[in-house]
Amino acid sequence: MKTRKPLADSTAVHDQIYEAIRQALITGRIAPGKGVSLRSLAAELGVSPMPVRDAVRRLVAERALAINPANKRLSVPSLTADRLEQLSMARLWVEPELAARAVANADASLVRQLQAIDADVDEALRLGDVDRYMTANHAFHFALYERAGAEVLLAMAGGLWLQVGPFMRVVFGRVGADGLVADRHAEAIEALRARDPEGARRAIAADLSEGMDKMRVAVEAGNGATIGAAP
Repeated sequence: MKTRKPLADSTAVHDQIYEAIRQALITGRIAPGKGVSLRSLAAELGVSPMPVRDAVRRLVAERALAINPANKRLSVPSLTADRLEQLSMARLWVEPELAARAVANADASLVRQLQAIDADVDEALRLGDVDRYMTANHAFHFALYERAGAEVLLAMAGGLWLQVGPFMRVVFGRVGADGLVADRHAEAIEALRARDPEGARRAIAADLSEGMDKMRVAVEAGNGATIGAAP
């Protein structure tokens, strides 16, 4: 009979729970402005509160979640104008650099993969399917970024998407397909084909700037206060 390894199994479960909550944040399925309890989150995932508690600790440390000290409810941290400005600056430092570095490692299979994902993005926009758009948009960016061979920058980009994902969903819900016109993804793909790192950098920088500008408009519409203050 084989010896069981409970620690390894436990670690795998904890990692799976962390990844599930992380993806929910990145794709905006945990909405800003809505407080949730640890128990309700555990029930939704079909697990005990313990691995959820550990995952939440990690996500709080990454500034993706906050805990209300008064009632212990979890929420996405509010997006203030100052925080948005910092996130915008950080994304524009990190992500275009990843795109530029990816060009050296790009091949025909990556181009085909990105074209297929971008077609899914376009279809989601046509249908107004928020879940599909958020998932496909994230998949496009990180399929590109992973080719950069820059683990430190990739981890930074992942952390930034954790913090902006919920608000990207809010913005998409407000502007719909009409608010996302220029296909910067197609421009990035063309830059890969042309082996043009600066073209890839420009395309991704423009893509990010346009999305973050829409978040800025949303913050300003709240009289410069916040998006996502939770009870």
